[in-house]
Amino acid sequence: MTRRIQKAAVLGSGVMGSGIAAHLANIGIPTLLLDIVPRELTEEDKAKGLTTESKAFRNRMSENALKKLLKQKPAPLTSKQNLSLITAGNFEDDMEKISECDWVIEVVVENLDIKKKVFEQVEQHRKPGSIISSNTSGISIEAMAEGRSDDFQKNFLGTHFFNPPRYLKLLEVIPTKKTDRDVVDFMKTFGEDALGKGVVFAKDTPNFIANRIGTYGLLVTVQEMLKGGYSVGEVDSITGPLIGRPKSATFRTLDVVGLDTFAHVAKNVYDQVDGDEKKVFEVPAFMQKMLDNGWLGSKSGQGFFLKQGKEILELDPDTLEYGPRKKLKTASVEMSKNEKGLRNKIKSLAYAKDKAGSLLWNILSPVLTYSAQLHGEIADDIVAIDRAMKWGFGWELGPFETWDSIGVERSVTRMKEEGVTVPQWVEDMLEAGHTHFYKEEEGELYFYHNGEYKLVERNPKVIDLKLLKKQGKLLKKNSGASLIDIGDGVALLEFHSPNNAIGLDIIQMINYAVDEVEKNFKGLVIGNQAKNFCVGANLAMILMEAQDDNVFEIDMVVRHFQQAMMKVKYSTKPVVAAPFGMTLGGGSEVCLPAAHIQASMETYMGLVEVGVGLIPGGGGNKELYMKHLANLPNGVEFDLQKVANKVFETIAMAKVSTSGDEARENNFLSKADGVSVNGDHLLYDAKQAAIALYESGYKAPIRKKVPVTGETGYGTLLLGAQSMYQSGFISEHDLLIAKKLAYVIAGGKVPFGTEVDEQYLLDLEREAFLSLIAQPKSQQRMQHMLVKGKPLRN
Repeated sequence: MTRRIQKAAVLGSGVMGSGIAAHLANIGIPTLLLDIVPRELTEEDKAKGLTTESKAFRNRMSENALKKLLKQKPAPLTSKQNLSLITAGNFEDDMEKISECDWVIEVVVENLDIKKKVFEQVEQHRKPGSIISSNTSGISIEAMAEGRSDDFQKNFLGTHFFNPPRYLKLLEVIPTKKTDRDVVDFMKTFGEDALGKGVVFAKDTPNFIANRIGTYGLLVTVQEMLKGGYSVGEVDSITGPLIGRPKSATFRTLDVVGLDTFAHVAKNVYDQVDGDEKKVFEVPAFMQKMLDNGWLGSKSGQGFFLKQGKEILELDPDTLEYGPRKKLKTASVEMSKNEKGLRNKIKSLAYAKDKAGSLLWNILSPVLTYSAQLHGEIADDIVAIDRAMKWGFGWELGPFETWDSIGVERSVTRMKEEGVTVPQWVEDMLEAGHTHFYKEEEGELYFYHNGEYKLVERNPKVIDLKLLKKQGKLLKKNSGASLIDIGDGVALLEFHSPNNAIGLDIIQMINYAVDEVEKNFKGLVIGNQAKNFCVGANLAMILMEAQDDNVFEIDMVVRHFQQAMMKVKYSTKPVVAAPFGMTLGGGSEVCLPAAHIQASMETYMGLVEVGVGLIPGGGGNKELYMKHLANLPNGVEFDLQKVANKVFETIAMAKVSTSGDEARENNFLSKADGVSVNGDHLLYDAKQAAIALYESGYKAPIRKKVPVTGETGYGTLLLGAQSMYQSGFISEHDLLIAKKLAYVIAGGKVPFGTEVDEQYLLDLEREAFLSLIAQPKSQQRMQHMLVKGKPLRN
């Protein structure tokens, strides 16, 4: 049967349930969100005149959850408008509505008996063939399905999302012995393509993969802290970005997750294992005292850390008092910073003969051997374990990739010297002469499995630029960018300067890429696989030239950038921009003139130059204004002044979208532009868009004149800024920037409605940009941003 999920139901409206409902709404699926009927009326209910029969009372749990979705940070919804796709209800009055749903997800309290009762109700109302799943973080999936009908059991499985569901990539899929293979296969494809997740198949064992290893790792770290006499802050300074883990490291992570939640997950394993493993999962006494005190972390205002004013204090586990946060500073930490690449950093630290080395080794050794010991029990292969830890816990390297980086032979020798039991299959692997868990051959990656190496399967929608370069697909390269053949007649321009900041090297490659594609390719994609798409122009270079009064040099660079963007816009072959992450300033300016923008769901797009005392100089003002005009319906009269006002406000307030959907609402994307839910599929989707445009007979756009508001519009735009200045909301320099921006957007001193040439608008933009760059206060703002990483108000 061909499966489609057109409507879904989420049972349980807590943080996790409402987050899953929000994510389903983000991808356009109408979702029913149900919860229990409250036990009794509150005083507030009575004041409103509600009775136990009132809908507002009966749906209170799910209705309140929907209200919270709009306030939560980070935002669970990619657009507030998505909330309209979620319908609130309750188990008693609305359970029959699940008969319209293709997928029902249970997210109620972690109690097997309660879950079984819910599934008994679900069985009475679900339609045959609909998928039923549980989002449990560790209760047996097999046990939940006991006593249900054959059709229920065939369509039942675990689907464990990670919190927050919109942002965390991992989806653990846990089939039972009776789950139909087509349901499992469908959920993998749907999970990757529609939900945008990284799907890993887990076995029905306590806490599945990521929480099992992650919880073990966190508890081993706590125990090592107590044993080695380290402080909370010292541990976090070593177990974060230094070793490729999130900034929240160990204890900040526990504060964010909530100590109560963590203790519950740990207890789940503790109750189901024995021996040495059981000892590890016992929550230490000082953490139990923290639980008794209600020091749960962020949600209770204090945990391992406590914020007092601007200072962050750390907890002393011995005295349970707070003191200044410490960092572990050793020679090996400083030396590791000079190592190239994360793998070399970890290797140098793990074998260091000082406190940092000792801490890291004593954490890594048990976690690596534990992961190997569970191989086969919690997952079928090492790839699933590594991916689960990367996608669920934000590790840059999974356990087996980490083990490879410190050297399997060398580390096993040391482990055995220290009396550590190394799983037999790892010893067998080394005896057979295989010294790595992963190996590369002819640009393909293989993993060790049952005595041989197998190809790491990749979704065909994942384009790997590093792999393509190894396969000889690099066409041209300079210090800032590369042009790569990504197949099917499409080339890709990849930025790789520091922070992907735009300088002359990137501008030169843009020009070369468009010329090359016009001659030999169907289309060009501008994209990359760095942390962010592009954070703007090379601010340090611009500031240096400005401080040297080298206006001629800056003028030349800005002209070249403007011309390159016009070249992108009027290319005879389609250019598709594929932004993701931070796409700021010049990064947005690269996207706006493209024939098509294929943005990631997580795209933070904005023209933010005002924050450094400037306005966009590469055509951003003009392009955003033209994009607003192009997005207006054909043949309908519109107010030109309102369009100018909107563009002025967006740029003057340095508005940045919080998602691809919001970028569309801010008119950075047009209705025809696309949003990819799965960031790993972004380049593939952009490539398909380029091919589709080419095959539909793409023609370069015809140059048109642009209507502007002129002098009268300029006056209108300035009204708001003037009143904000007079009220003390903005500084004199802010007002100067606003005047320059208003002049550019209004099109200078021409009558209202005059149609002007694009080059005229570019010249206005460049002149305003250059005049602001010469201002000492703008230079101070640029300097402050470069040094402090945040805007200066002067």
